[in-house]
Amino acid sequence: MAQGVADSLLAEGLVRIASEIDGAFDALLPVPEDARARLVEAMRYAAIGGGKRLRPLLLTSVAELYGVDRGAAVRAAVAIEAIHVYSLIHDDLPCMDDDALRHGKPTVHIAFDEATAVLAGDSLHVFAFEVLADPATCADPFTRIELVQALGHASGAQGMAGGQMMDLVAETSEFDLQTVTRLQQLKTGALLGAAVEMGAILGRVSPEGRTHLRGYARDIGLAFQIADDLIDYEGDAATAGKAVGKDAGAGKETFVSLLGPERAREQARLLVDQAISYLAHYGKEADLLRAVARYIIERDH
Repeated sequence: MAQGVADSLLAEGLVRIASEIDGAFDALLPVPEDARARLVEAMRYAAIGGGKRLRPLLLTSVAELYGVDRGAAVRAAVAIEAIHVYSLIHDDLPCMDDDALRHGKPTVHIAFDEATAVLAGDSLHVFAFEVLADPATCADPFTRIELVQALGHASGAQGMAGGQMMDLVAETSEFDLQTVTRLQQLKTGALLGAAVEMGAILGRVSPEGRTHLRGYARDIGLAFQIADDLIDYEGDAATAGKAVGKDAGAGKETFVSLLGPERAREQARLLVDQAISYLAHYGKEADLLRAVARYIIERDH
């Protein structure tokens, strides 16, 4: 696939999924005319109009491989994006990473207040599973419960939250490359993996039939984090839309601090090539997934 075609395919995919996710959040999160309004406004502030929507794009792209109804895939994608957004709200809190900027605008606890930010994150967490459990997402209850289980596993102590705990411990510990890899497989990789897995679940792909997709997801997850580490190391806040240089300031070991920027960049390229190789038995229908893999290490935010 020519680079120009891949770039166009990716650009169209990102614009489409951003519009669909924003529209779904807008429809599913109406602001009530009572004292809860501030909470829902904070949820909408965090969820609408920001972010790359990479997890929704992965989920819908995998679902499309298997002819899944687009509306069902978008609803599942809204659920995983709600988990991602909740995690960012909580990560930005003073008790965690203490960030003032996210997606180029004030973080939720700055724009509203800390208590509202905590409740907004909590509510988006619950909202995700409400959406997945709704028959409007999928008529088959067995598929719905498998979606819930996959997202729940990726979100908690065995996934994203566990990785965030390791990240907090990293500020006062010296982690080797194996431990940093495990940290990032949980903190970043688990939700990216869940996006791919959930697309396959909607497509009624058997667990043993998902091995190649899991390999793809694992490798792009690590490549994504290496790219993030490089952005934190050598990027600028205006382009990234968030503070940079925080890992070094906190004394955390990262792929860049352990490997050096050039080796880290080369490792990310190797991971992307390997991820794409897992899609070898697909034809042009997987071109968007291939473009996503390449985008992960070419992005600057």
